[in-house]
Amino acid sequence: MSGTQIGFLMFAVMMGLLVIRIPIGIAMFTVGAGGYFFLSGCELQPLMATLKNLAYARLSNYDLVVIPLFLLMGQFATHGGLSNALFRCVSAFMGHRKGGIAMAAIGACAGFGAICGSSLATAATMGQVALPELRRYGYSGSLATGCLAAGGTLGIMIPPSVPLVIYAILTQESIGKLFMAAVLPGIIAMLGYMIVVRILTTINPAAGPAGPSVPWSERLRSLMLVTPVLIVFVVVIVGIYGGWTNPTEAAAIGAAACGILAVVTGGMRLQGVIESAVGTAQATAMIFLVLLGADMLNTGLAVSQMPTELATWVQNCGLSPLLIMIMILLIYIFLGCVMDSLAMILLTIPIFYPIVMGLNYWGLAPEDKSIWFGILALMVVEIGLVHPPVGMNVYIINRLAKDVPLTETFKGVMPFLFSDFVRIALLLFFPIISLYLVHTFQP
Repeated sequence: MSGTQIGFLMFAVMMGLLVIRIPIGIAMFTVGAGGYFFLSGCELQPLMATLKNLAYARLSNYDLVVIPLFLLMGQFATHGGLSNALFRCVSAFMGHRKGGIAMAAIGACAGFGAICGSSLATAATMGQVALPELRRYGYSGSLATGCLAAGGTLGIMIPPSVPLVIYAILTQESIGKLFMAAVLPGIIAMLGYMIVVRILTTINPAAGPAGPSVPWSERLRSLMLVTPVLIVFVVVIVGIYGGWTNPTEAAAIGAAACGILAVVTGGMRLQGVIESAVGTAQATAMIFLVLLGADMLNTGLAVSQMPTELATWVQNCGLSPLLIMIMILLIYIFLGCVMDSLAMILLTIPIFYPIVMGLNYWGLAPEDKSIWFGILALMVVEIGLVHPPVGMNVYIINRLAKDVPLTETFKGVMPFLFSDFVRIALLLFFPIISLYLVHTFQP
């Protein structure tokens, strides 16, 4: 067998392990180690030499410290009640309109995503906060659960985003520039979801009745309560992009600020601090295990030369770059059926990134193309969190809404998926959407 054939066989075996529910980190590590062992002539010494340095080489990377710090920031926001303040604020301004409570839930998801960085955490937290209100005001089960499942994806779209940090580390790209590039697509995603809610409630007003109007005094009071959250977001993003702090320092500042806010305004006590620390440790351990598994798999694939030969074949196959990009995006949508967003980024970027960088897209400079592809990949990965048959966000929200059948939740997500596809098409044909802020505020 050639190295390329062995590389494809490694992928097939890994997909088989995923089908029988082997954790993604363990599956990637096992397949990578097995492939490396076979390609090294079935000699144990080269594999052991690689394993000896693999963990240290990856986990001693200073940039990785940013991941647990951003996760801790999200944990403090969750246990400190900041999610409640965000929902009350947006609801005060929008709740009196048709579908307003659902639009408020989406806006609160975007606000929470600005201090969380995790889609699953955003969906779970905002589901607990907003779902009772949506049901109390008579929203249909499909709209209530659908808007929250889709809104939860904003947790990784609005920076800071853990998958974007991983993409930056894998491609040696600037974390600050990727965060800045995600701002406009994230805002467009939020507005697109709100437009979907508006259209649905216009067609069927009973699905999302208007809530009570709130006096301006209460609106301003609720806005004052979330102003510190907005300041934290601005300090983190502007601090990184402006070069005032590196990503790790900015994440530390954000985590400390959210911890203080959670204690002062949210009433978080020692138990909440302990739960935040434990939740951060568990999530970090899971991410680092997947990172190690991906490194081992990529090492085995590198020895097989499959990524290099595949990139060369794609560049010489005669297909248009646009068609190749569409094929890559379709592969991402398929992979979303069997694995989570982080695993998809770790598994595919070492293969797809060289292909994309070797092709011409709209005359983009290499750095611009790298940033644009990172945001595009993130947006498609985000769809995997809500589309059938897996859709982790859908299952999380449906678990909270025990009175809503799972089929109703998936039905409610479909209009939001259409909004996602429109947004991806816009970014595919107009890269300036992701590059405008990067160029405008070039440090």
